[in-house]
Amino acid sequence: MAPTVPSVRLNNGLEMPVLGLGTYMATEEEGVAAVKMAIDEGYRHIDTAYFYQNENQVGQAVRAKIAEGVIKREDVFIVTKVWNTFHAPEHVEQACQRSLDNLGLDYIDLYLIHWPMGWKFAGWTADDLLRMNADGKSIDSDVDYLDTWKAMEKLAKSGKVKSIGVSNFNSEQLTRLLANCEIKPVTNQIEVNPGINQRKMIEFCRKHDIVVTAYSPLGRPNMDDPVVGNAGIPKHALDDPRVVAIGKKYGKSPGQIVLRYLIELGTLPIPKSSKLERIRQNIDIFDFKLTEEEIKVMDQFNTGCRTVPFNFSSEHKYFPFKLEY
Repeated sequence: MAPTVPSVRLNNGLEMPVLGLGTYMATEEEGVAAVKMAIDEGYRHIDTAYFYQNENQVGQAVRAKIAEGVIKREDVFIVTKVWNTFHAPEHVEQACQRSLDNLGLDYIDLYLIHWPMGWKFAGWTADDLLRMNADGKSIDSDVDYLDTWKAMEKLAKSGKVKSIGVSNFNSEQLTRLLANCEIKPVTNQIEVNPGINQRKMIEFCRKHDIVVTAYSPLGRPNMDDPVVGNAGIPKHALDDPRVVAIGKKYGKSPGQIVLRYLIELGTLPIPKSSKLERIRQNIDIFDFKLTEEEIKVMDQFNTGCRTVPFNFSSEHKYFPFKLEY
């Protein structure tokens, strides 16, 4: 029997499962198969983005499982994101409608601003999403994320999206957003793993009743992703004998120990996998808890080193990673 994933109540009263399936780089048939497997194994929270170019596959899998009677639409929590080139308010609604059309669904459960930085709009195709200048830097726009957020609020009021949130915002950006918003973000999706455990940001968000979703929770096993420029960054924790030993105690893999640690920190991890055994393992983390001592061991891996540094946009005035959190 598939594990039941607990949910957390968001600041707007809606519920969000505390573990999800990440789908970055899961395209074509692999993407469809991974989402179908995940739903069969008990996942009810699927994370995608316009930039991932796989909303079609996610939607196809979800609709297939609805047709089979495995789930109803209201059973599954779908997250997608507005990309950096669509920050101008006139593009936000169009981007959302394109995501809805790609997914083949009537509404999105959670719609996020993917990054605080706006880039120059070039078009809607995959080739238009990551245009660089001659120096290999992003081609920036001066759109204020507060204006993007106002367009997000309109979408929330329209019913096309149930909840709105942000991703990769730092504490100053969140503070400014909270001071100027009508609808509070329900979540901030950020990189969290043992190498960058984000305790300060988690505490900051907790004070403001904002949930933290943890992407790259296992420290990004795909270490040569050309988009984020992370070649050569060391893997964290998974191969460490201390983590292996904790895993043996509970009959769990190192990856399961890491995910349990992130749950204990109060985050909602979204590990990505397209392999059935790994998909099964990643959700099987709700039958044990780490001790305080084991959490202290996991804390020792924190270096603040990001596996998603996004340095090619570091000159943007809203680049978030100049602050500690």
